[in-house]
Amino acid sequence: MEVCRPLKTDDKLKHRPLNPYRFFRGMICLVVFLSTAFMLLAYLGPGAVLLRYLSIHYSRKATSFFFGLWLSMWPFLFEKVNGTKVVFSGDDVPRKERILIIVNHRTEVDWMYLWDLAMRKGCLGYIKYILKSSLMKLPVLGWGFHVLEFISVDRKWETDETILHQMLSTFKNPRDPLWLALFPEGTDFTEEKCEKSKKFAAEVGLPVLTNVLLPKTRGFCLCLETLRGSFDAVYDLTIAYKRQCPFFLDNVFGVDPSEVHIHIQRIPINNIPTSNAEAAAWLTNRFKVKDELLSDFKSQGQFPDQKPEEQLSTLQSLLNFTVIIALTTIFTYLTISYKLCMVYVSLACLYLAYITRCKIFPMPLEILPFVKGKKDE
Repeated sequence: MEVCRPLKTDDKLKHRPLNPYRFFRGMICLVVFLSTAFMLLAYLGPGAVLLRYLSIHYSRKATSFFFGLWLSMWPFLFEKVNGTKVVFSGDDVPRKERILIIVNHRTEVDWMYLWDLAMRKGCLGYIKYILKSSLMKLPVLGWGFHVLEFISVDRKWETDETILHQMLSTFKNPRDPLWLALFPEGTDFTEEKCEKSKKFAAEVGLPVLTNVLLPKTRGFCLCLETLRGSFDAVYDLTIAYKRQCPFFLDNVFGVDPSEVHIHIQRIPINNIPTSNAEAAAWLTNRFKVKDELLSDFKSQGQFPDQKPEEQLSTLQSLLNFTVIIALTTIFTYLTISYKLCMVYVSLACLYLAYITRCKIFPMPLEILPFVKGKKDE
């Protein structure tokens, strides 16, 4: 597997050429994704957030349903429109488990291919990512990340530890399905970063890895420490791409990748050490295994134990797409036709921008003690 190239890569190396048809189709897809995201967030986002004052559980159920429909358009684009083949291997993935996912970070779109697996398992709306805070500043998409409760970090442990602990503590309820995704490398893979990682590993006596970066262990340990009692397992996912690593625009225009390979290893939570020091060593060893898997992938072109996964239903994907387009059309019509709706959209945007910037997640109001006090009187 080749190292990710910059966006100016020679088009001849791409799986498909960027012809006028793919460019036009990609631009339409981009406009559709952004416009549907904006309208769904403007009309449904504030309600989903405010519902937290009554019940975090039901707020999450509503959010996972509506925004899960929107997220389902991406696997449909990858597999049905672009014709990307997603190949799974390794362990079977049971449904309805609360899990922590650890993934290697090859390129900027790795996290999007987790949706292909989650959609097959009925867990698309339940994925939460730990991501860098700069992504929260993206217009519209940053609001969506906040509504979906993605956890943003500055990659400075002095400030991140408190934020991580506070956010992770809100996910303890076993009634709330959860796929918590963590990229322990902390950044995407490049040769330059790999050389620095190897140099550091050699200096401190850790494994020298050539296909992945040395993982940062503190975030992983904090996730386990906070949520161990509610997790069923840790899923160790290793991602590799045929030919070369894709970038976001490669996905949009459908020029790459030709194949995405995802190797899954399921580790029951009871098999992971409880002490932070041992858990950190366990994670480092898992990345050593990843390194070996990726070396084998380079020579063999596939991971071991390939398993057939059910194909995405074209009919279901089209139905989801139709629902999203119908809602967007209705919301757009209301916004254009009624001044009150336009005012609402403006206020909703201000509200979403404010709570995203200030990292505000409302907590349920303490109604029951008040009611109990009235009865006692």
